[in-house]
Amino acid sequence: MRSSAVVSGVLSALLLALVAVGWSPLLSVDRAVAEELHRGAVAHPGLTRVNRVLSDWVWDPLTMRALAAGTAVLLWWRRERRLALWVAGTSVLALLLQQGLKALVGRERPQWPDPVDWARYAAFPSGHAMTATVVCGLLLWVLALHWRDEWRGWGALASAAVVSVLGVGWTRAYLGVHWPSDVVGGWLLGWFCVSVAILAYRRNGRRGPLAAPGGGEDAGSGRAGER
Repeated sequence: MRSSAVVSGVLSALLLALVAVGWSPLLSVDRAVAEELHRGAVAHPGLTRVNRVLSDWVWDPLTMRALAAGTAVLLWWRRERRLALWVAGTSVLALLLQQGLKALVGRERPQWPDPVDWARYAAFPSGHAMTATVVCGLLLWVLALHWRDEWRGWGALASAAVVSVLGVGWTRAYLGVHWPSDVVGGWLLGWFCVSVAILAYRRNGRRGPLAAPGGGEDAGSGRAGER
């Protein structure tokens, strides 16, 4: 997990720098891919409507954040207070990082004479892609701490998470509201946040976290923190 955090962090920083300085080869690839996708979106309105439903409802950041909030509430109810706070805190910090980078970079979104969708705020990084990566990563981590060894549905949920993360990135580029590098940046930054959160949780567990009243995961979190 440490190497994953380092690699995703380095790649995120590199891509951020290239976008910020307007590196022409990257911009050329972004433009070429975006134009090709937009032509397809205009030519296939039925497929475009499907992508809008997936992007604006199924994989919308509000939907993803509701999943994270529900998970945190469930963990708190199960007296796994430390893990609940970790899920909630990581989600909030990722949102602040995302919005801060959008304001810092200030990248303009693609502009089309015949748009098929619209979006607010700056383009980099993609909020949809980053939020989906953070939430799906956190949910898989929580499931792995509890049920992966004995639960047969693990593979199906892991596949659904991967499809959601990749799928939402595709919809944002296909609908012409993000450059491809915005989506890649969202994926990298999202996974960086998840990796750092898991590493910090494990380190905190090894230092002997406080036990929650009544037992639960926090009372024996040394075992969970080592996974």
